[in-house]
Amino acid sequence: MGLSLSSASADRPLAARSALHRLLAVCSMVRYRFFLYAGLLPYLLGAAWAYAIVGAFDKPVFWSGLGGVVLAVIGVEAFNEYFDSRMGTDRVFNPADLPPMSDAVLWLGTAAFAGALAVGVYLTVHGGWPILAFALLGGAAAIFYVAPPIRWAYRGLGELVIALSYGPWMVLGSLYLHTKALSWEALVASLVPGCLIMALAVVNAIPDFHQDRLVGKRNLVVRLGRRRAVWLYLTLAAAGLLVVAIGVAADIFPVTCLAALLALPLLVASGRCALRTYEAPRAFVPAVRSIVSCYLIAVMLFTGGVLVQAWRPFHA
Repeated sequence: MGLSLSSASADRPLAARSALHRLLAVCSMVRYRFFLYAGLLPYLLGAAWAYAIVGAFDKPVFWSGLGGVVLAVIGVEAFNEYFDSRMGTDRVFNPADLPPMSDAVLWLGTAAFAGALAVGVYLTVHGGWPILAFALLGGAAAIFYVAPPIRWAYRGLGELVIALSYGPWMVLGSLYLHTKALSWEALVASLVPGCLIMALAVVNAIPDFHQDRLVGKRNLVVRLGRRRAVWLYLTLAAAGLLVVAIGVAADIFPVTCLAALLALPLLVASGRCALRTYEAPRAFVPAVRSIVSCYLIAVMLFTGGVLVQAWRPFHA
């Protein structure tokens, strides 16, 4: 009877702790790094271009769009975690260490994407059908990145889809919210985050080379091999920074955008580390961190360089 009484009194706190643990586990799917370098920065770049270069900015539309981007990022993260778990990507070498992924993660992603779509429809009503086109393109890229039946990441197209989603589509979609127009100059600007985010997609897959290959995830790293993938991500990141220099030289970007090149030493540091450690996942971590920092600093300084033009003549 003592055991019965104690278990009855402890069941409720234990259940509460279990429910809280599950909630925290689901919330942990939405990691800060995705908010920083995947969704928010390209969106802010498009808004900055609209404000500083075109001279158009709609504050309510900006905040509504930002909410849609946040919801989309939550959906991306939840779907990626759920379907990677179901495919066994994270359990190849430690099958007993990780519990099965809860269906709550799938429902979280579904609800987040539904919310993002609702925001897209709302903005479309106020701004025109191109906004819905951008939303649907981004949605198809995000939902089917690892989800069936398409699974972009398993077909060698995941990195390109990421580059398009967080480069041209995000930047131009953000610009269109305020200006109801697109421009070739803004498209060129979108190549800066686009190339850098594609580099990030490649470098993140290098430590997972064996796991991805064993579960049939035929991404670029698996197709090319790790050493060639290192040179690919370094070339992509360098191309993103080169776009800045060429854009300034061609008078497409303000000269203040050259501040983005301050991220170059981080790219060099990443490359030096990567070329030594690409076969050792743990030792490779500093290379990943350096390229993440390179992305953050380059895109933030590039956006800041654009914003400065709100207070200075563009061709001064």
